[in-house]
Amino acid sequence: MTLQFNKYQGAGNDFIIIDNRKTIFDPDDSKLINRLCDRRFGIGADGLILISGYRDTDFEMKYFNSDGRIGSMCGNGGRCTAHFALKHGIAGKKQRFMAFDGIHEAEVSGDIVRLQMADVNEYKIIAGHYFINTGSPHYIVFTNDIDKMDVNAEGKKLRWSPLFAPGGTNVNFVELKDKGLYIRTFERGVEEETLACGTGVTASAIASVLNGHFDTGAVSVKARGGDLKVEFKFSNEKITGVWLTGPATFVFEGIVRI
Repeated sequence: MTLQFNKYQGAGNDFIIIDNRKTIFDPDDSKLINRLCDRRFGIGADGLILISGYRDTDFEMKYFNSDGRIGSMCGNGGRCTAHFALKHGIAGKKQRFMAFDGIHEAEVSGDIVRLQMADVNEYKIIAGHYFINTGSPHYIVFTNDIDKMDVNAEGKKLRWSPLFAPGGTNVNFVELKDKGLYIRTFERGVEEETLACGTGVTASAIASVLNGHFDTGAVSVKARGGDLKVEFKFSNEKITGVWLTGPATFVFEGIVRI
């Protein structure tokens, strides 16, 4: 059996995207998902995304980590999926779709996609640092000179910390730089540093306002794979109107035998 796919990347965070509206791909086949995401024995990606139909929306996005397990919300994946949906006539430039954490809206303008993220109603401080769920759980550590950090080693320790049991957490190391943020993220499910993480960028921007580094409005964030912008409103301890903007780039398409 052969399968058509598109390869996308958003700020270096890369994905295999498959139109599964005719249910040709078994979402429970975690071994196949893991193999397709393998960079030596498959196509290679940080994650795999299936598009299916969903009532009263343009489509549903199902995100899987590269280990084959179902993932939570993926911001960069959501932006790439919106671009894919426009490219293939599944949705228009303004879209509404279902994801792990609920309904999202997206606006596509060329290779730039603006994605509405979930409102944040709960956040807390754990061991001196913010823990925020932006559709995926994120621990945000502000530090200095993160270029010299061993993000895989330090991130792995926190990712599996009993503080975040049983599911664990994504870990973001953030430095204030050039009137914005510089971020490096250790992603659970991928189990290593990725070039960018949309929900991590969003959580880190929110944390930077909560701890007084910036006012609400727009926060510019530089990841190793590219630049992103986060906009939101902060009022009465609630975070609403959250939007993530950045590049979504088609890389190539192909057919793989499964």
